[in-house]
Amino acid sequence: MLLATLLQGISYTTNLSAASQAQISFAELVTDSRKVQDKDVFVALKGLQHDGHQYLSQVAQKGVKVAIVNKDTAPELLISALDYIKVEDTNQILGVLAANFYGNPSQNLKVIGITGTNGKTTTATLLYRLFSQLGFPCGLISTIENKINQKTIPSTHTTPDALSLQKLFYEMQEAGCAYCFMEVSSHASVQGRINGTHFSGAVFTNITHDHLDYHGTFDAYIAAKKRFFDALQKLAFALVNADDKRAMVMLQNTAAKKYTYALKNMADFKARIIEQSIEGMLLEIADKQVFSPMVGTFNAYNLLAVYAVAILLGISEEEALLGISTLLPAEGRFDYVRTTNGILGIVDYAHTPDALEKILETITHLRTGNEQVITVVGCGGNRDAAKRPIMAAVACAKSNKVILTSDNPRNEDPYTILADMEKGISADKRANVLIIENRREAIRTACMLANEGDIVLVAGKGHEKYQEIKGERFDFDDKTELKNALNLQNS
Repeated sequence: MLLATLLQGISYTTNLSAASQAQISFAELVTDSRKVQDKDVFVALKGLQHDGHQYLSQVAQKGVKVAIVNKDTAPELLISALDYIKVEDTNQILGVLAANFYGNPSQNLKVIGITGTNGKTTTATLLYRLFSQLGFPCGLISTIENKINQKTIPSTHTTPDALSLQKLFYEMQEAGCAYCFMEVSSHASVQGRINGTHFSGAVFTNITHDHLDYHGTFDAYIAAKKRFFDALQKLAFALVNADDKRAMVMLQNTAAKKYTYALKNMADFKARIIEQSIEGMLLEIADKQVFSPMVGTFNAYNLLAVYAVAILLGISEEEALLGISTLLPAEGRFDYVRTTNGILGIVDYAHTPDALEKILETITHLRTGNEQVITVVGCGGNRDAAKRPIMAAVACAKSNKVILTSDNPRNEDPYTILADMEKGISADKRANVLIIENRREAIRTACMLANEGDIVLVAGKGHEKYQEIKGERFDFDDKTELKNALNLQNS
């Protein structure tokens, strides 16, 4: 690719003449100084742990001729062996560079982004499944997995880094995909990972307490979500959950066409739950009844959002409703097993206070008698510590028994995390709480405490197949552990 093509639409200064920019060609756009080769362009990024500007001399030694840097880079770091493209912020401009490098592939797809504290993964996954069932070649970018038609690519982040994201779009384009349904995290919005992406639509599910370790304040977290909608173009649509009190904030400055969905308030797309059980729920959408094997009010919102997006993308009402009736939840979302004596074991990704409260409310509605609810829950390390006592308080308020345990402690002492959670236990609930740091033992204990008909909820990790401890990932699957503890290994 020519350097001039890479720099289209970008504000920059450089020592290179326009003629030179139009003649210089390069092979790859690289941000990792360890992987750079002589025909590449190096982009120096500032990360939480490392600053790429510190490695300019190293990339020059590998034969690199051009580097893209921040305009305020310290002069002593700029070595004479390199030509420089200076921009305001390399982190924010990388998405545009990556899009240019891959030929702006998102312009050849209908990319729909889903953002919100809860429901992103389920909504994106259900949309991918619905449109795939309808015969459309599709891509999916989610917390659980990335997919290009039926090809699965492991996922490492809710939203990939800018280079990886544009490469995925390019591969989807090459595979003939018409649509891409993707999660858009607040981190990705603030860090500019989605810059350079052409979105045909955006969905806002809800916003509750989460990620304050990164954003600092709840207002900053809201602003991160809103930033995504502010950047939408006028031909796109913006669909928000009108039952969330901050939904209209998302629409304040967007140029996109505005739509709402809701179960409670007036909205463009409405639904109501007629009845539900562990087998599923009967919904009314667009004055028609549709049965879904999914359960819970939170899933009614997810399904309504899917229906609304389908209609906005030109799918007929009949096709959308028929498709919804066959959709199953994403892995690790209200994922349940049942023993012969009726003990119900549920695995769910609920890792925020709001998500945990919603899953426990759903369980309460499904109870038919005097069943006990036994909840196993922990909190992640090196993450928002403020939500830890709230998580414990929610679990205690809506469960008969609670076992606090490890989630992904990462580099924190798990007992410090548990001590933070313990602060949320009121005196009258303390007798109903056990603290068992070992997650496997906690799950086993919960199952041993369960009697016929009781419900065991294992919350927090859902689809994850590992525990992250002191920088290492160890194999650990909540559903496998739950089945083993309930003697359901072969079910």
